[in-house]
Amino acid sequence: MSETEYVEKVKKLVCFLGVKTHTVLSCLIETGDFKRFAKGNIYAAYLGLVPEGEDSSSDSINRLPIAKAGNSHLRKLLTEASGGICKGQIGHKSKDLQARQYGNPPEVIAYADKANERLRRKYYRMIRHGKKRNIAVTAVARELACFIWGMMADKRIKQEKLRNPQQQKMTTTK
Repeated sequence: MSETEYVEKVKKLVCFLGVKTHTVLSCLIETGDFKRFAKGNIYAAYLGLVPEGEDSSSDSINRLPIAKAGNSHLRKLLTEASGGICKGQIGHKSKDLQARQYGNPPEVIAYADKANERLRRKYYRMIRHGKKRNIAVTAVARELACFIWGMMADKRIKQEKLRNPQQQKMTTTK
């Protein structure tokens, strides 16, 4: 991968809340080709961020902890990044995040904003329903991994382009 390819990918991925240059470079280098994963949940499993399964031998369902089989360094980085997502109001963009998003295509910013809002909503919903903070943060980290995969595999960005052609016209005419 050339330096310009890294710069482009870093510029895209820092659009997510809590994700900065160190986390992005670690993800890019340690993952390699994101397209080798068919879906985002397979990438999350590669990182060990998915539950081991369920123990349902009785009437109640007992969910097991995360597998922790996979890349522990990236798992820790994404868990730390998701801890940053879980602070602040839903829909709020800091000046730092706006500066990091500046210069990216509108569909990349729209995708990242949608992800940021969804991740914060997920965290606050889980806390409201009585989940422990660590469990909620880990669930957000798993979903963040799926969003990162979506951006790097270009699957979701293309769908965002197709959904919002009018938004692109509005941003290019300003």
